[in-house]
Amino acid sequence: MARVLVIGGGIAGTAAALALHKAGFETAVHEAHPDAAEDIGAFLTLASNGMRALAELEASAAVTAIGFPLTSLRVLDDTGTERAHTPMGETSDPHLRYRCLRRGHLNTALQAEATRRGIPVRHGARLASVEDGPGRVTAHFADGTSATGDLLIGADGLNSAVRRSVSPSTRPFHAGQYVFYGYTRAASAPGPDASITMVRGSGAAFGYAVSPDGETYWFARVSGDPLPAEELEQGTPADWRDRLLPLLREDATPAADLVAATGDDLMVTNATEIPTGTPWRSGRILLVGDAAHAASPATGQGASMALEDAVVLAKSLRDAPDTESALTLYEELRRPRVEHNITVSGNISRGTHTPSAASRPSDEDLARLLEWGTDLRAERHPH
Repeated sequence: MARVLVIGGGIAGTAAALALHKAGFETAVHEAHPDAAEDIGAFLTLASNGMRALAELEASAAVTAIGFPLTSLRVLDDTGTERAHTPMGETSDPHLRYRCLRRGHLNTALQAEATRRGIPVRHGARLASVEDGPGRVTAHFADGTSATGDLLIGADGLNSAVRRSVSPSTRPFHAGQYVFYGYTRAASAPGPDASITMVRGSGAAFGYAVSPDGETYWFARVSGDPLPAEELEQGTPADWRDRLLPLLREDATPAADLVAATGDDLMVTNATEIPTGTPWRSGRILLVGDAAHAASPATGQGASMALEDAVVLAKSLRDAPDTESALTLYEELRRPRVEHNITVSGNISRGTHTPSAASRPSDEDLARLLEWGTDLRAERHPH
């Protein structure tokens, strides 16, 4: 197998292309949006596991050039009293520290790194259909063009077009919350440097971090039914402030002041997840990232899981004797971990405590899986 088509130029797709290229495969990225900045305004944290995956792709520098590090977690209750303040992640290694950054900036940085390495990244390529034949797979695009390869990776996100070919009945569903994201420079946010503060509020879960140049990044998770699509499309930042502020004003925390000081840099989205146990592959087509295993944002692991996917996929294709064996190996190694995350994150969003049937690999097992030099066939049954 030599040529891999990647559908989707977001975090999962571009990272997959970087990993496949490093493993010696010819690959190209086909992205529906006309440019790199298909950012919906949200920010994210890359956890140490995601940063470890980036390091294995030799892409740390591209990402540490943007965003800012987080080295500790602080927890406040609804009275503003600090209940905990602990180190977070692998703080001793600058390349493995948690990082806070805007999603669009991460997309742009990864795409620039792919281009620098000679990986084609084609924008404006909206997938129309997939033709999976016995010896090859062809992607047909809305502009009348097509591309053919030995394997097609569907990394086109929550509302994946590729997933319709693999599992037409799989639908994302509401995870019990809607989530606000905002940015402000107009209010002071107390707390130590390089810390993310979580507020266990009475009406919303709130979190914030302050960049070195004084901009506060904040989010709020609110339990409730999904917001209707029309409301999400037509709502204004003022509407979202009016909806959120009454839930925060009840508490003596910095949350309400931060939201009140936020201008147009404010958005809201429904927390959504893909059910566990749904198919990831069919023939020469494989889903990765949110297309396969989107989770609610409560654990903050979506981007990091996508980066892990990229490394494990490329190594599986490199190490296994044939494509079918490689995809089986990939799924065996990835499904328990990502489905554990879906369950845990969904439990947090819903306020339930259903145990996950999937076991979570230890940090040591994960580090060995991601290490570029290890052979994944020996990791099929990690200790």
